[in-house]
Amino acid sequence: MNRLSAYLPLLLVVACSEGDVALEPNPLVPTVEIIATGANIAGANGIAFGPDGLLYAASVVGSDISVLDPNSGERVRHYTARDGVIGPDDIAFAPDGAFYWTSILTGEVAGFNTAGEKVIAAQLPPGPNPITFSPDGRLFVAQCFLGTNLYELDPTGEAAPRIISDTLGPGCGLNGMDWGPDNRLYGPRWFTGEIVSFDVDDNSMRVEAAGFETPAAVKFNSKGELHVLDTARGEISSVADGVSTVAAKLSPGLDNFAFDDQDQLFVSSFADGFISAVNKDGSTRFLQPGGMAHAGGITIKDGKAIVADLHAIRSYNITTGEAVLTQRNIVGVGEMGGALNIAADGDNLILTSWFDGDVRIWDPVGKKRMAQYPDLQGPVSAVRYNGDITVAEHGKHRVVAFSDGHEIELATDLPAPTGLLIEQRNLYVSDRILGQILMIASAGKKLNKPVIVADNLTTPEGFVMTNRGFVVVEADLGFITEVNSAGDRRILAEIPPGTQAGSPAFPPSQVFNGIALVREGLLIVTGETNRSLYRISF
Repeated sequence: MNRLSAYLPLLLVVACSEGDVALEPNPLVPTVEIIATGANIAGANGIAFGPDGLLYAASVVGSDISVLDPNSGERVRHYTARDGVIGPDDIAFAPDGAFYWTSILTGEVAGFNTAGEKVIAAQLPPGPNPITFSPDGRLFVAQCFLGTNLYELDPTGEAAPRIISDTLGPGCGLNGMDWGPDNRLYGPRWFTGEIVSFDVDDNSMRVEAAGFETPAAVKFNSKGELHVLDTARGEISSVADGVSTVAAKLSPGLDNFAFDDQDQLFVSSFADGFISAVNKDGSTRFLQPGGMAHAGGITIKDGKAIVADLHAIRSYNITTGEAVLTQRNIVGVGEMGGALNIAADGDNLILTSWFDGDVRIWDPVGKKRMAQYPDLQGPVSAVRYNGDITVAEHGKHRVVAFSDGHEIELATDLPAPTGLLIEQRNLYVSDRILGQILMIASAGKKLNKPVIVADNLTTPEGFVMTNRGFVVVEADLGFITEVNSAGDRRILAEIPPGTQAGSPAFPPSQVFNGIALVREGLLIVTGETNRSLYRISF
C-alpha cells in the first residue's frame, strides 16, 4: 500500500461593496490521501516477446502497450493512443520484426511495420482478440466475446479478410492462439474446454485436447511442446498425447503467457493486472504487481469500501486501506459476473456491467447469484429504489425500474444516464453528456418532468449528497467538485482524469468513476487511471 497526503488550499471568493472582490482562505481545507493502490497495468492481456528480447504487454482498458525488461520489470517503452494504439488485447510479431495487435472494442487490427509506421491490416466487427503469425508471415486473428469468427488477414491491409471458420461459437471463436510445429494453427475454445487446431488452407479443424475448465491461451515452447493456460483454474499445463500435466499454478483470472528464448514462462492476469515470471521450481516473481486493476464504482458496506474492479470485487479497510476481500470472475463463465459498478443491497450487492449487458444481485458471503436482469443495453449503474431494481441503461437512454416482471421507465431521452443515487426517497441520475444531475422520482413515484438539481458540470459520473449539496466526480477533468444548494461550487480534490470509451457503441463512462460517502465530511473515491483509492476529509 502506498500512502500520500496532499493538502489542497482553496480560496473563497467574497463579494465586497462597489464590485471589489477579496480573496480569503477557505477555513474548510480538504485533506486528500491515497490509502490503497493496485496494479500498474489496467489489466494485463496479451503478452509476447519481441526480437529485441523485451516483453510486450497489451492492456485493453489501459489502451496501451507496455514494453518491459523481463529481468527488472522496468517499462522501457510505452505505446499509447498518441501512437495510434487503441484498446489492444493481444500482440504478435511478424518474422520481419513488425508487430501487430487486436483492438477488441473497435475491431481494428493494426501494427507497426519495421519502419515504425502504423499499418491497418483490417477493420473487423468488434471482437478481434487473439492474433498470431505463421513462420512464413501469414497473419491470423479470431474473435472472442464479441464475435466468433476466425480469419486470415493480409498484414498490409490490401487483401480482404478471409474467414476460415464462422462455426466456433457460441460466445467465442478462439482465444490466445499459436502456430504449431506441425504447421497447424492452434487455439483454445473458451466455452467448450477444448484445444483445437486448423489446417488453414482447407479450413479443417481437429480436437487436440479436452477437459479444461476455461482454456484461455496456448503456446509452444522451443521444443515444440504444447502448453495451455486454464484461466478458471489459474494453471498452465503441458500437453502430450492428450494428457495434461500442471507446469505452473498461479491464480484464477490469468489472460495469456509467453516463453522467452530459454523457455522460461511469463504470465499475465486480466483480473489482477500482474505480469509474473515462473521459475523452474514453480515459484513466481512479479515483473509488474497485481491488485486493483480497473477501479470503478464503489459502495460502503459493513464499514468497508467495496470496489467494482471489472473482473473482480475488492473490499478495503477505510482506515488503513488494507485489502480484506477479493472475489474474482472469469469472463462469461463465472457465476458472479463482471462488475463496473456496484451498490449495497442489504446483505447483498448489486453488480452492473455494460460489457456483460446485465445487472446481478450477488451474495458475497454465500458467493452465489441471487437474481439476474439480463439482456440490457449498456447498463451503467443500478440501485434498489422503492423495492425495484432500477437501472441507468445507456443503450436505451433511460432509467428503468424492474417491478414484478414489468418495466417502468422513470426517465427517458437521456443522452448518457450514468450514476444513480437515492436520498430521502428521492432518485437522482447524472447525465455525462448533459452535464447535469437530475431528480427523476420522489416518494417512489416518477416525476412528471425531471428536475435539474446541478448543472454546468463536465462529464459527471459518480455523485453523493451531503448536508451542503452534492459532491460529484467530473471524470474528464479529474475534479471532485462540491456543488451547494445555491449552485456555488468548489473543487475538493483533483485526481487523474478518467479514460474515454474505446468505441462510440459503448457507454461514454466506460470504467465508472465512483464516489461514496462514508459519513458527513468523509468520502472515498476511486482513481480509475492510477488504480487507487482516495480518502477525502472535508
